[in-house]
Amino acid sequence: MMRALLAVAMGFTLVPPLSHALRAETPAALAAVMPTGLVGNVLFAPRPVLGSDGLQHLVYELQLSNVTGERVQLKRLSIFGDEDKEPLAILDGAEIARRFSPGGRRGNESADLGGYQYGIGFLHVALPAGRAVPQRLRHDVEAWFDQFKADAVIRLGPVAVTNATPPVLGPPLRGDGYIAGDGCCDSVRHVRALLPLNGGFRLAQRFAIDWEKLGADGRLVKGDRKQVANYHIYGEPVLAVADGTIVDTRNDLPDQVPGALPDGLPISEADGNFAVLDIGGGAFVLYAHMKPGSVRVKAGDKVRRGDLIGHVGNTGNSSEPHLHLHIMDGPSPLLADGLPYVFDAFTVKAIDRAGTADFDKAAETGTPVTLTPVVPPLAIRRALPLDLSVIEWGQ
Repeated sequence: MMRALLAVAMGFTLVPPLSHALRAETPAALAAVMPTGLVGNVLFAPRPVLGSDGLQHLVYELQLSNVTGERVQLKRLSIFGDEDKEPLAILDGAEIARRFSPGGRRGNESADLGGYQYGIGFLHVALPAGRAVPQRLRHDVEAWFDQFKADAVIRLGPVAVTNATPPVLGPPLRGDGYIAGDGCCDSVRHVRALLPLNGGFRLAQRFAIDWEKLGADGRLVKGDRKQVANYHIYGEPVLAVADGTIVDTRNDLPDQVPGALPDGLPISEADGNFAVLDIGGGAFVLYAHMKPGSVRVKAGDKVRRGDLIGHVGNTGNSSEPHLHLHIMDGPSPLLADGLPYVFDAFTVKAIDRAGTADFDKAAETGTPVTLTPVVPPLAIRRALPLDLSVIEWGQ
């Protein structure tokens, strides 16, 4: 097999080997210009966020397009920061196959790209403890090209990391026992909710959390799971996380029957009864799925941190009562890019280390969530609760 490491091309162009070599007399200036079998780009500039594990996390999407007429097999992806010689992360073929979606559609993950096919890699890098956030990232992709009958290691040019300070929020709820469902950084329902909208890709839910509440027995619901009022979080007050201005709301949709997502729901009803809060600096907060008639604000209202927004419900695209919360760079809940954020104070008391499947089982059957207590509880400041952390809110 032939193996090559070729020069970085402008704008993330990838340069695999050709079936023939350039002639020796080719001028050096022309030798740097070569055809490519793959092209790639990062969809949105990565933005770091401090997680409740004390590490900085980068969550972003890498698009690769096979411009040959035959299969390309992605075998290895190495992610480097700045001028580092050692990678921050390495994905082997199996891990690529878990994270890479041809066409960008969740559920058909593969490490193979067919002829003239593109795919999206949903990437997550947890920086080593003490490692400063890099100013840029670069990617080395090892791939097999059927057309060339060869392996190649291809280097993508650097992408800048936007190291802006994330918004600092107050609590959206009050009290104890809240679990961060489908949160950062390797769950899939929000992190991979890439949508083709109005001629481009959008991922407003990149850092979204579905907040649910556990009872003392570790269950999400008591009694009949088809009754919304039996869920511990149903009707809980939803609070303004910062001072700001309400820019959009809805308040007229009924609760869904818990147990399954509704069929045939129009995209305009996906968020159910909702509110969007402009907190300044280009950041907008979405509160979704609130109880019918409970939204207490309207467009143009000024609110202060801690003010009542509404009450938790099960409206819109929701299978059980919860508060969906995320921050985005525009007022549309979907036609926007999701931004990282942190909460100024909370305590991590337990974690469901058994993962999403365990949490889903608890939601579907009413059985307790499998919790690992954090002893002593971990008081956190200015960080994002990671997936399936159980927390108590500060004030």
